[in-house]
Amino acid sequence: MIMKKWLKKIGLGIVVVLVILILAIISKLKDRHPGYQVAIDIENTVPDTLKVGFAKTVITPAVTDRWTDANGDARYNPDDGDTYEDVNQNGKFDAVWIAGFHNSRPANGIHDDLWARAMVIDDGTTTIALVALDVIGFGSDEIIRIRKKIAHKTAIDYVIITSTHTHEGPDLIGLWGESEYKSGVDKKYLKYVLRQTEQVVLEALENVKPAKLRFAQDLTGAEHLVTDSRKPRVLDARLQVMEAIDLVSNETMGSLVAWANHPETLWDKNLLITSDFPHYVREGIEKGIFNKNGDKVQEGLGGTCIYVNGAIGGLMTTLPDFPIKDAFLDTLYTEPSFDKAKAQGEQLAILGLKALAHKDSVVEIQQSAIRLKAKSVELPMDNKLYRLAAVVGVLDKGFSGWMKIRSEVAYWELGPASFLHQPGEIYPEIVNGGVVQPEGGDFKNIEIVEAVPLRDKMNGDFKFTVGLSNDMIGYIIPKSQWDAKPPYTYDSSDAPYGEINSLGPETSAILYQALSELMEKGVQ
Repeated sequence: MIMKKWLKKIGLGIVVVLVILILAIISKLKDRHPGYQVAIDIENTVPDTLKVGFAKTVITPAVTDRWTDANGDARYNPDDGDTYEDVNQNGKFDAVWIAGFHNSRPANGIHDDLWARAMVIDDGTTTIALVALDVIGFGSDEIIRIRKKIAHKTAIDYVIITSTHTHEGPDLIGLWGESEYKSGVDKKYLKYVLRQTEQVVLEALENVKPAKLRFAQDLTGAEHLVTDSRKPRVLDARLQVMEAIDLVSNETMGSLVAWANHPETLWDKNLLITSDFPHYVREGIEKGIFNKNGDKVQEGLGGTCIYVNGAIGGLMTTLPDFPIKDAFLDTLYTEPSFDKAKAQGEQLAILGLKALAHKDSVVEIQQSAIRLKAKSVELPMDNKLYRLAAVVGVLDKGFSGWMKIRSEVAYWELGPASFLHQPGEIYPEIVNGGVVQPEGGDFKNIEIVEAVPLRDKMNGDFKFTVGLSNDMIGYIIPKSQWDAKPPYTYDSSDAPYGEINSLGPETSAILYQALSELMEKGVQ
């Protein structure tokens, strides 16, 4: 009898534990915004004077404790002899986990500030806010939270939040914590970024003034500053610039610079918080370019410069040994360093400033009407590691259905320019053309859905494609190029990297179709 009672108690205990575990998992995977859907279809055809506003605010984390990397591997591990200095005397290592490359990479100081930079454009009927954050990525759940708060305070038709994708900032996704099984997100820091992002949008809205916009681009000048590390070799190397000028003072209010490359020029051993090369792009555009003697050789625009990233899948990168020439000296940087990041950023800034100085190719507008299309999309999470990360709480992301997440796409036009927004690191061949079906791929003889490049479907002379917009879902890879199983494409002995950090092989076709419908028909 006693044995039976104990067995019953043990059985009941197991059931209770299982119920608690199931409820905890359900709580982690639940939809954070049930019923939330974006469905915007604005076709304004009456041009009016444009009003534009800019603002910026820091989102730099506080790095209190410092640590000693005994073996120089950029991974904190006490078993390797690594130690930390408990600056605030609380008895624990208050690490700021840097996102990108690998786990257990705590920051050891700050090189330059991280920013939330915002631009608001109002055509008299429609108002759009665009925010760029110096983070590796920002999830849709957090972006929707910001939108809801802003909606209670002011009427903005659409808020777009994108990430520069710096690999030198705090983890706001969760995948780069102390270990593969621990989230790297500091909840207090996340709340700080949420507040700062909301505030910068409201501040930019307060700053709106009648303005004229100037558009310029350099289609080939930046090709030598980036490489594609996966075949087929397709780049998105065009540099595009938009400048906003106050109609009354004739002073530059701000600018937008778009290019496509991973901000990881400093590579995986860097332990200082920084926005990487976008820092030098923005500094150069705003303040001008100075040579090694401190002489100004190129005037800056002033105002607030916003950097946004493009089609960086593939992946677009600056490999450690990829050479970057100094903007003024004969020095060739072939190892990761801040000098290398500066040389890269300064050259991009020079190209942007020179493009705006070519008056014959610049298009200027004072009046226009915004055409805006945006909608929610549901994407299957086929990646088993992502699923596991979500279940254990490392990847803090709600699900809109069984192993499906809510994400978003958008497309808008303004005068001679169009802007396409997708939620991840899209492969350039989907945007610019060149999708193939190489031998060794996992899916044989399938239709190439993305045969017509997305840019061919965009209108205007200036076609901005902005990645990591309103979500961070990882790589967007054509199914015809998907390669997770041997034999591998291009006779490689190893599996390519992109599939590891992708939702799955169906993602590209779903997003391509959704974006195509926005550009061709509007919201359905």
